[in-house]
Amino acid sequence: MTSFDVSLFTVVAAESADRPILERLWAMFRHDMSAYSNALPDKVGRFRQERLDAGFDTPGWRVYRFSLGDAAVGMAIVRGLDTQQHIISSFFLVHGARRAGLGLHAAQHVIHHNPGVWSVAFHTDNHAAGAFWRRVATNVAGKDWSETRRNVPGRTDLPPDCWVSFTTKEVAR
Repeated sequence: MTSFDVSLFTVVAAESADRPILERLWAMFRHDMSAYSNALPDKVGRFRQERLDAGFDTPGWRVYRFSLGDAAVGMAIVRGLDTQQHIISSFFLVHGARRAGLGLHAAQHVIHHNPGVWSVAFHTDNHAAGAFWRRVATNVAGKDWSETRRNVPGRTDLPPDCWVSFTTKEVAR
């Protein structure tokens, strides 16, 4: 397990000035996910980024930036914040910052600052993501969480996604 000074780790709601940083983190995230989705970049080498754009431009969506000191190390995109059903649409931590508890800290920060019913999907074959989100759900909701499988819309070539759902117990700080 990697060791970092956790006091240097921050999770903040992104602002428009953060967009170039988050576009670079998004490219790393989509590259990681392409192992499961078989997605390819376009002719100029960019992956689709509708979810990132929505995080900045769509009511009820929000982008979070994770930093460790001066290093930009991750992001989360959430939607449904204007409803009772919140969804973690995307979540990413660079490889060098993983396995140190930072991802768990970031996920709990985002969840606890937006109370309600939460869901997150991950690819069935992404075993590390499955273990991570089950751990998050257990830390946030104890045994009161569920897991279901749902087909990926428009992608009959992929196995169903796993969805973990839970309700926050803490109020926003």
